[in-house]
Order: sequence, then C-alpha cells, then structure tokens
Amino acid sequence: MQLSFLFFGNKPDEKFQLCSQMGIGHAIAKLAPELTGDLPPWDYDSFARSKAVYEEQGFELTGLEGDQMDMTRIKLGLPGREQDVDLYCRMLENMGRLNVNLICYNFMYTGWYRTHKAIRERGGALVSGFSYEAALKEPDNKYAPVSESQVWDNYHWFIEQVMPVAERSGVKMALHPDDPPISPVNGIGRILTSADAIRRALSFSDSPSHGLTFCQGTYTTMNEDVRSLIHEFGSSKKIFFVHIRDVVGTPTKFRETFHDNGPTNMFDMMKAYKEVGFDGPLRSDHVPTMAGENNEHAGYEMKGSLFGIGYIKGLLDALDGEKTPAPSHDQTYVENLF
Repeated sequence: MQLSFLFFGNKPDEKFQLCSQMGIGHAIAKLAPELTGDLPPWDYDSFARSKAVYEEQGFELTGLEGDQMDMTRIKLGLPGREQDVDLYCRMLENMGRLNVNLICYNFMYTGWYRTHKAIRERGGALVSGFSYEAALKEPDNKYAPVSESQVWDNYHWFIEQVMPVAERSGVKMALHPDDPPISPVNGIGRILTSADAIRRALSFSDSPSHGLTFCQGTYTTMNEDVRSLIHEFGSSKKIFFVHIRDVVGTPTKFRETFHDNGPTNMFDMMKAYKEVGFDGPLRSDHVPTMAGENNEHAGYEMKGSLFGIGYIKGLLDALDGEKTPAPSHDQTYVENLF
C-alpha cells in the first residue's frame, strides 16, 4: 500500500517538508485554478508545470482528487455540459501523457458537507459534524430542486462520455461516495448514499478504469458492514484508493473523531485490505484541529494529519509483522555523520 497525502495546489510550504519528514513519497493533488493560479489540468502545460513542482520536492504525483474544474453543468445536467465534458476528457488524456494514473472524483454538487465545524473532541480538539435537522433549516441551493433521478441520469451520461477516454489513457477513475450519505442536501439530490447505490453506479460500465475511492468513514456513516464491503469491492479489484478516518453516529447525525477514538477496528480493516490484495494509494482523511491551530481548514489542518499519518504508519508496520529496516550505511558514512 502506498501511503499518500492530499495537497491543495502546487505551492511548496511546510506541509511538503513535513510529509517528506514523515516518509511520504506519493502526492495526491487538487490542481483547480483557484488553488494554483493557473489553468486547470485540461491544459497540458499547466498540468506539466504542477507535476514538475511535485517532482522537484521529491514526490511522485500519483493522482488527482476533487473537482479540478467547474463541474456544475456536468453534475446538474445544464446546457454547456458537452463543452465541459470535452475539457474533462482532455484532462484524462493529459493524465495519461504525464503518467498520473488516478483520479478520485465525486458526483456531489454540494460537495462534502458539514453543519458544524468546531465540535469539541478529546483534549479540546475540534472536529466537524453533521445534523440533518440543522441542514433542513438552511435555505435551498439556487439550483434546487434537483431530484435523485435527475442526478442518476446525469451521472450515467457522464460515465458514458468519460470512461472510454479514461480506459484509453490508462487512468483509474475512483468514485467517492456522497458525504454525508443522505439526500437531499439544500434541495439537491444525492445518490451515492449506500452500498447498493455504489453497486448500481459500478453497473454503468464494466471498464477496468471504473472503480472506487473506498472512503472508510463514509461507509461507516452509512452503517454498512465495512469489512464485508472491502472484501466485496476489493476482491473484484474495484478499490483504487482508500481514505482512512472514523466517525461516530448515523447518517442524520454524526461527528468526526480521531483515528483511534471511534467504533472501527482499524487494524482489522487494514488486514482486510491486505487480504484482498489492495496495493494502491491510501491516505489519512478528515482530521481533528489540534492545539495551536486556527481551524481555518476544518478537517485538513496539519497537526491532526501528522497524528493520522503516524497512526496509519504504525498499522502498516504491524500488518507487515515488523518494521522495515532502515538502509544500511558503510563505515565512511558513519564516520562522517558529524
């Protein structure tokens, strides 16, 4: 398994250095123009510049995550979606040319969504949470109402357009479930809210490029049998990418928690990934905001990420049975240490 980290943009900062110090060599990036100040990855030169930045920092750019461009017209089936999907396909072709072979994508117009972003957790750390009761009191989105049936139609159309291009380009498209897994949110239907819904989505194409981001926390929120799903989807080689986090609650009311403070037996999940032969990228996801951090980027502050990365590294070492030995050094190296 390839321990990775999600970077927003392409500007090297402390996170690049900390990830390098933590021994992470695989980068997942969101390269949307609001983060890079450049064109989206459908522009080859822009994409190549970003990839070069990661290589210069010592990372392999393994994949992209999230909306790299405005997906409104595609997700809502609005006029102009044909032009947008052409750009998306150009991005997939560029990914193949640049050997960036994974994209974690979603079909949530309203995105991953929380009604609360400062719930007190262990030691005063802050986590996000969701209350459907609170969400229902919020105003509808300007595009509402959009039914689940409409979203299913839009998703099916999208898959028909992009999957042949992804397959030709050697790109794995890893579908992320809806978070929270409940519908509607702000008047917009959400469709990928259960294991059965994911099975339906997978039925739209038998391409080897059509698979999943297995977001463990979202399947936990669905109250699904997570270990069983790892075996189901993993045995059919449909798990392309894994997100590791934990939550407490139900689809209508839940909160995030530390990786070691939720209901999930994390080591047992790791064993399940190994049992199905998963060897792709995985990353820590949605972490608590810890002491000294301002919670500006709820779920993605760095101290909680360091905790999550260290925790996962420990699980992986335990899974292997022993820590991978450090490289040996000759006597000359030892004599020149100081």
